[in-house]
Amino acid sequence: MSTLPIHNQEGKEIDQLQLDVKVFDGKVKSGLLYQAVTGFNANQRLGLAATKTRGEVSGGGRKPWKQKGTGRARVGSIRSPLWRHGGVIFGPHPRDYSYNLSQRTRLEALKSSLNAKLQDNGIFVVEDIKLENAKTKGLAKILSGLKAPDNTLLLLDVVDKNIKLAANNISGLVMELARNVNAYQILRAHKIIINKKGFMQLAERLKGK
Repeated sequence: MSTLPIHNQEGKEIDQLQLDVKVFDGKVKSGLLYQAVTGFNANQRLGLAATKTRGEVSGGGRKPWKQKGTGRARVGSIRSPLWRHGGVIFGPHPRDYSYNLSQRTRLEALKSSLNAKLQDNGIFVVEDIKLENAKTKGLAKILSGLKAPDNTLLLLDVVDKNIKLAANNISGLVMELARNVNAYQILRAHKIIINKKGFMQLAERLKGK
């Protein structure tokens, strides 16, 4: 695929966009996509799960009974992990799951994700999207004309205040700046609607990797 049709916000084709073959070469590197998605999910984990060891549970400072002579098993604390209300052995503690991928890896994964979407006809380019006011009804009408499914990623070159406010009330719609999008967002969306300037920004970002 060497060109993409450009539509107006009513969905009518008005022009053609020439694709840079150095960026949109049709290659999909599944290994890089796996790294990008796994890394993104790992970076979203809070790692706040926590349990208390026997030394952290309150109480249990005094030995319940003497070591010998009672006929019972020896025990040093009522907060032993073997006892109810005792500590936890090898339980989870707060930790950082995040890790960094190199910029080159992230951009190569982004490039692969875009090529995958192009192969599935999942990218829809519009000349521009404009709203006169921040009415959800107006944006919903535009998306309906563009046949946008529930899980749609809207990419723009700049933040449009009216579109941003209107998009907040549309379930399943995610709006992002084209220059900030990542491979996970591209792969997760069923359809990507991007304005022409945003598409050019994205292509330039990948060309300069």
